Amino acid sequence: MENRVITIARSYGSGGRKMGKLLAKELGYEYYDREILRIASDDSGISEELFKQVDETKRMPLFRIAKEMYTGEVIPPDSDDFISNENLFRYQAKIIRELASTRNCVIVGRCANYILRGRENVLNLFVTAPVVDCVRRVMQTDGLDLEEAEKKIKKIDKRRADYYKYFTGRQWHDAALYDLCLNTGHMDEEKCLDVVKAYMKARFDAE
Repeated sequence: MENRVITIARSYGSGGRKMGKLLAKELGYEYYDREILRIASDDSGISEELFKQVDETKRMPLFRIAKEMYTGEVIPPDSDDFISNENLFRYQAKIIRELASTRNCVIVGRCANYILRGRENVLNLFVTAPVVDCVRRVMQTDGLDLEEAEKKIKKIDKRRADYYKYFTGRQWHDAALYDLCLNTGHMDEEKCLDVVKAYMKARFDAE
C-alpha cells in the first residue's frame, strides 16, 4: 500500500502543531516540523543556523517573490547562490519530497502542501480558529497578556503568509490549496482528529 502523508498549515494559536503531533501518534506516523531544518543541514552541509534564519517565522522581503520560483532543483555548491534564501528553501523542499516518498508522516509548515501538490497520497490540512480562541491559547501557552498575545499572533501569521507568498507566489490562507480546513474554535483536537481520520478513510479506502 502506498504511504500516506499529511501536511499541516496553521494559524498561530490554533493548535495546529499539537494536532499534528496527536495525529502522528494516533496513526503511527512520523512527525516532522523543525527537524526538517536539521536534516536539510546534514544533507547540504550548510549550517543549520542559516536554515533557521530563513524559517517561516522570520521576516521575508515584502516587495517581491523569490528571485526564481521554486522548481524542485537545488543549486550546486559552486554557485554564488548556494546559500541564498531560495536554495535553503529548495533543500528543505528536497527533504520534504524524500520524506513524502518513503514513509507515512505528518509534515508541519514550510509550504509542504505546495511542494507536494498533485500527489495523490497527500492530505493537505489548514488549521485555524477565531482570534479570541487563538489569543486565549497563546496567553496560556506563552505566558503573555492580552495585548502581547494579539501582537504575537498578528506578527507570526503575517510572516507565515509572507514566507508562503515569497516562495510560492500563492496566498497561504487560500482554502483552494487545501483538502480540508479545520476550525479548532468549534471542535476540540479529539473531534478534529475524528474528522481527519474519517476524511482519510473516505478518500483513501475508496481508491
